[in-house]
Amino acid sequence: MGASPWGLPLNQTIFPQYLNALGYSSHMIGKWHLGFFAWPYTPTYRGFESYYGYYNGKEDYYNHMTLEDEYMGYDLRDGVNVTYSMNGKYTTEVFTSKAETLIRQHNPNKPLFLYLAHLAVHSANPSKPLEAPSKYVNRFMHIKDKNRRTFAGMVAALDDSVGNITKTLKATGLYDNSIIIFTSDNGGPAAGFNKNHASNWPLRGLKNTLWEGGIRAAGFIHSPLLARSGVVLQDLVHVCDWLPTIYAVAGGNITDMPGLDGYNIWETLSKGVPSPRTEILHNIDPILNIAALRVGNYKVILGESYHGKWDGWYKPEQVTQVSSTQSLILRESVVHCGEKPANASTNCKPAKYPCLFDINNDPCEYNNIAAQHPEILKDLLLKLDNYNSTSIPPWFPPNDPQADPKLHGGVWSPWIDLP
Repeated sequence: MGASPWGLPLNQTIFPQYLNALGYSSHMIGKWHLGFFAWPYTPTYRGFESYYGYYNGKEDYYNHMTLEDEYMGYDLRDGVNVTYSMNGKYTTEVFTSKAETLIRQHNPNKPLFLYLAHLAVHSANPSKPLEAPSKYVNRFMHIKDKNRRTFAGMVAALDDSVGNITKTLKATGLYDNSIIIFTSDNGGPAAGFNKNHASNWPLRGLKNTLWEGGIRAAGFIHSPLLARSGVVLQDLVHVCDWLPTIYAVAGGNITDMPGLDGYNIWETLSKGVPSPRTEILHNIDPILNIAALRVGNYKVILGESYHGKWDGWYKPEQVTQVSSTQSLILRESVVHCGEKPANASTNCKPAKYPCLFDINNDPCEYNNIAAQHPEILKDLLLKLDNYNSTSIPPWFPPNDPQADPKLHGGVWSPWIDLP
């Protein structure tokens, strides 16, 4: 959002505020990206006891500069104060070190909520979008494509981060009563989109589209508190389920949280009880005129992102096959598409007519079955209309020139004083 004077409304209660009421100490490291035009919209005013990170949606991995539209500025803070002490150091390693220190210094007699929003593996600024230390990139010399090899190095650094933080939890005695959630907010920007080289193969589409490749995200939950482990969850789960789930596990009563769209899915995660979620509203965007809804096995999609430019299937530069000797959980994670029909790219034109897919049997969205199941399509479109009837208009105020970092010592900083 950069220079746009808006943010997450202050009347919205967010994760740390709910957990603080249960006695938690809440801390945040990494990407905020929820608005910072005025101080009350920044992390330490929204329930976090401490904050170390950047306000915008991305930054350079080493010099911590952020380009947003026409404005460039420095973007790294310790609390409300700008910090330059990590200039030249790799962001993934900086955030990992900060997390380890915070865990070591935490009072074990008080419950801890740590939200770590890594920059990795997001693209940095357009001039140098993919960055990783050579010690990581050199692990993947078998990958011939330079960009894909650098991306692999970025993933490896993130992987080490998860491992090192887990080791610190164990070393401090906090691990046995911890829940580790690894999640993302969208599918990968594949095939050079956003100058990135992620992969959603063999799923269709990518980031910022409503195809499965754009809306599915890699994730896991790890905890000694789980009744089962080593399983691949096939149930429907949406990102908004995390809040009521963790709040309930932390001892809260979700009836204290009226109006939520999320469900408590702890019994699904821990014991395999069927998910209470039966549908997911993927999006309704009145500006781009796109929408998608999943109900049970079926998904309806309307409209095109980028005029259909990124509606295909994008195989990565190199593919490593999952062998029969690899773990069962890896083999169960493989998406099986079935046979791709010759008209896969043409049988759905969502800008003209709504398309319908059976995602359980056709996860790669090869076969538009709208014509074969008009009643199912009608039901999903009616549900979509019902959702849309409760929506409020989006609000994107134009950029404010007063936000230009040049006016604030070269730093991205709040620029409006609220009354």
